[in-house]
Amino acid sequence: MDEREWLTQQFEEHRGHLRAVAYRMLGSLADADDAVQDTWLRLHRAEAGDVENLGGWLTTVVARVCLNMLRSRNVRKEQPLESYVPDPVVSRQDRYDPENEAVLADSVSLALLVVLGTLTPAERLVFVLHDMFELPFDEIAPMVGRTPAAARQLASRARRRVKGADVPAPRADLRRQREIVDAFFAAAREGDFDALVTVLHPDVVLRIDGGSAFPAASMVVRGAAEVATQSNRGLKTVLSRADTGILPAVVNGGPGVIVTMAGRPVTVMGFTIADGKVIEIDSISDPARVERITESAENER
Repeated sequence: MDEREWLTQQFEEHRGHLRAVAYRMLGSLADADDAVQDTWLRLHRAEAGDVENLGGWLTTVVARVCLNMLRSRNVRKEQPLESYVPDPVVSRQDRYDPENEAVLADSVSLALLVVLGTLTPAERLVFVLHDMFELPFDEIAPMVGRTPAAARQLASRARRRVKGADVPAPRADLRRQREIVDAFFAAAREGDFDALVTVLHPDVVLRIDGGSAFPAASMVVRGAAEVATQSNRGLKTVLSRADTGILPAVVNGGPGVIVTMAGRPVTVMGFTIADGKVIEIDSISDPARVERITESAENER
């Protein structure tokens, strides 16, 4: 085996980890894949044969690539609007599978990705690498041009932001969460305002991302009564159509659905459950993003 073949083999062994880091850093599957590809190209341009810890080297490279991408977004003033929903990881789930519990519990929720999007690029890098992947601060600090003590402060500040947003911890009881989501759709289908309020957490947030295709549809609605009203206004109409389908899905390890019309995916919705009630609904209706996001799920049919 020559050096190129060896590098290719080693890189493929680390690809999943690198994509996981990039996805949490960027909140976009497409951007994460671009960052991993950039890391692959840098590996081939570097003298990596003498690297003792190739996994650590690759993690450092992909993190720096992601940091540059985040900073570039800021320079171009591409900060997401409040209604922006990060790319979810979606898979079809027509029945509950207890064997998947461990995998689902480890997934990063959409609610957490939304909060990560409010952090500065440096805060996000430090939080992701330390709190999610347990890298020590002395390895992270050079990536953001800080001392280990300063990197620790960045992580602490990011942690307070995440905690302050009351992001529920991922849970594995997907069957019960699915029942709550089913109750939400049953109430929305009937236009039952009281039933909707009952299933919604008092502090529920509905985030609708229509993207560039439907900018007027993008909104953030807060509060059980307000979300119930919006659901009765918009979702009931969609659900009343004969060609509308609601396909159960796993969205970033939690309950979700793929909404179809005439068999074509038009919306992806992820639900966050806390205290037995829906506390966050994240919905994407941008046609191009929905098609890309649901492609792998559709292949499961």
